Amino acid sequence: MKSFWRTRLTAGAVATACAAALAAAGLAQRSSVLYPAQPAAADTAHKPMSTVGAAPLAGRPLPPLDELSATFAAVSERVKPSVVYITATPPERPLAERGTAPDAPTLPGLPPEFRQFFRGLPIIPDMPRGQGTSSGSGFIISPDGYILTNAHVIDGADRVTVRLLDRREFKAKVVGRDPTTDIAVVKIDAAGLTSARLGDSDAARVGDWVLAVGNPLGENLTFTVTQGIISAKGRGQLALPNSSRRSIQDFIQTDAAINPGNSGGPLVNVRGEVIGINTAIASPTGFNAGYGFAVPINLARAVMDQLIKTGRVERAALGILVRDASPEDAEYAGLRSVSGVLVQDYGSDHSPAKRAGIQPGDVIVSVDGKPVEYVAQLQEAIAFRKPGDVVSVEVARKGGRRETVRMPLQRAEEDRPASVTGTNEHDDDANPARGTVSSVGISVVPANEATAREFALPADARGLVVTEVDESSPASGRLAAPGSGGPDVILSVEDTPVPTVEALRSALRDRKPGEIVTLRVYNAPSKVRRVERVRLGGDRR
Repeated sequence: MKSFWRTRLTAGAVATACAAALAAAGLAQRSSVLYPAQPAAADTAHKPMSTVGAAPLAGRPLPPLDELSATFAAVSERVKPSVVYITATPPERPLAERGTAPDAPTLPGLPPEFRQFFRGLPIIPDMPRGQGTSSGSGFIISPDGYILTNAHVIDGADRVTVRLLDRREFKAKVVGRDPTTDIAVVKIDAAGLTSARLGDSDAARVGDWVLAVGNPLGENLTFTVTQGIISAKGRGQLALPNSSRRSIQDFIQTDAAINPGNSGGPLVNVRGEVIGINTAIASPTGFNAGYGFAVPINLARAVMDQLIKTGRVERAALGILVRDASPEDAEYAGLRSVSGVLVQDYGSDHSPAKRAGIQPGDVIVSVDGKPVEYVAQLQEAIAFRKPGDVVSVEVARKGGRRETVRMPLQRAEEDRPASVTGTNEHDDDANPARGTVSSVGISVVPANEATAREFALPADARGLVVTEVDESSPASGRLAAPGSGGPDVILSVEDTPVPTVEALRSALRDRKPGEIVTLRVYNAPSKVRRVERVRLGGDRR
């Protein structure tokens, strides 16, 4: 099933389009209902906030519904004054550089990714030429005007405007932005503002009630409050546009309704504390489908502090490439559960992890005594320390052997761009040394000079080029052939180099079906080395 990710949850002034959509759904667009928001009822406005959800309910009666309703109303009343409506305008482009999409409506500020959902609607007069204003949300974090939002809300803008709940508007200065975590800070010249209270996202539990506050679909539905629960925590490895291998993804998932324009708004608990920043949705239509994602406030706070202090984020690193441990990795390293982070390769020859003795294939299970279950946890444990800080990293190795390594951290490097290489297939006539290894489910060919030139292989990445992967084999989804993310080049099996097909077969000859083996692999398109653990099938030819 194909998943559709909509991360730019910003929308311009799409009032007319929204009106049409609401009318189609049988909803009347009355300003008295949609805006402004009505005050809390008199009999609930002054009640103390409930602590429903703060402790298990076992052994005591469930709270009445009016208490829960009063809690939501009180939280909304407390949080809304700290929420802001952000509009971002990019630099004006020369008329010759502007393009129009055929059959796409020119709705004011409508992001290109949403145009397909409004095809067929009456064309609305565009904004003044050169304008492409988009909108989103944010929330005040200090009485003197610092505001937290998503980096993508203000991406590419040279003019940012902030509107408060009381309708006052201010020009905002961009203090700093961090695309790696999608966090940004802006500042307005104001005082005595109502700031949001930041909570502890680590303490939030799956099933806890939460409210999302923001400006879905732009100006027409500003300062909207929706309700739901935390559906999951630790969501990562989402295929988000503009993300990189250094992107830190540790999202809180919620079913509270989040739509385009909610980006940057707060996700709050029943105590009125911000535990996340609404950032992304998963939807086949571009609108809420019950899967929203928020950056945890503990992660955002670490970025925010650096942006306010210096205007940028400096990160530390171990100097390794990693991925989440697989069931095969866990079994190979003697772990009781499938958790930890697999070391795939070193970032460079100067990697502190390499000098300290961490090896490709190690599974990192803790940092300074704190368990590490997945990549984002490792990133958060390391990235926001200072270069030069010394950390203790515990790794698990073959058979359950554990070792703790102390090492200094290095300054994180920028992403390396991926290169595009050839994708020609190889056949037996072109290379008679080609062979099939059925226990793994692959066809391979030695990396001769012609192959090395075709795929731009470096001198130290010579081995067996994977030319075909059986989709029903143990290698399916782990190794890649040309045209499907590859080719991968198998460099070694259990640290034994495999320059020929016979060398690979020899390395596997004494292995039993069902046994897990470690492969060192080089991916030609990305120029990245990694570790793959494959459970052998029954045929060892």
